[in-house]
Amino acid sequence: MTSIRKALTIAGSDSGGGAGIQADLKTFQELGVYGMSALTAVTAQNTLGVQGVYPLEPEAVAAQLDSIGSDLIPDAIKTGMLFSSEIIGVVADKVTAYGWQQRLVIDPVMIAKGGSALLLQEAVQALITGLLPLALVVTPNLPEAEMLTGMKINGMADREQAARLLHQMGPQYIVLKGGHDPEGDQVVDLLYDGREFQYLTSPRIETRHTHGTGCTFSAAVAAGLALGHSINEAVHTAKAFIQAAIEDSLNIGAGQGPTNHFAYGNRIRSGRKQL
Repeated sequence: MTSIRKALTIAGSDSGGGAGIQADLKTFQELGVYGMSALTAVTAQNTLGVQGVYPLEPEAVAAQLDSIGSDLIPDAIKTGMLFSSEIIGVVADKVTAYGWQQRLVIDPVMIAKGGSALLLQEAVQALITGLLPLALVVTPNLPEAEMLTGMKINGMADREQAARLLHQMGPQYIVLKGGHDPEGDQVVDLLYDGREFQYLTSPRIETRHTHGTGCTFSAAVAAGLALGHSINEAVHTAKAFIQAAIEDSLNIGAGQGPTNHFAYGNRIRSGRKQL
């Protein structure tokens, strides 16, 4: 009997259920991976925005990670909202102590869809120096890549240069997501392994229901890695997963609604072609 594969999300809670650990756990479940979580913060939010952010004490984050590390060893780990340099330091220490670097996915969550800060400005450098060197893959969107590299990104040549700079910070693979580029009818994501660039394209969907796309994408990558897939296969599956989640909208909430975490599995079960 094959043992169940396990994935751990280290992230904040989204009371609206569209992003954060809620999105991660839904994604893990849909892709056949047992999900575990270590909370870094509790947020009060819905589709209209973030009404409050309540970070946990670093000691509470450390205790959760020790609980997981001493019993339920994850096959892959992803980070989301880490909020402070102190929490980043705890996460980096535990990742190193438990040897979790081999399948660590970092989603550098910095700003919520509505503009609320989810990572303190003073913590950006801690993320760069303390956690990125431990990562197998980092999955920034364009604004996050600009904050991490300090460069303005306009056009594909800039994206490639940003990917090179991010790779120099330590991650083995870079997935630079293109959803924030307002130009064109295609979304182009960039996968870089330090040698070659691979471009993943998908049709752009005009919708306001995109809350949690970054969390969901990175969780899908982590799920693929937990299942033993290559980074290339994990990223391609994550691309198909999030595309389905956006296309088959739930249409809930008065603002920026969540994506549909059921969509990818529903398509497989119905025989509908994936991306």
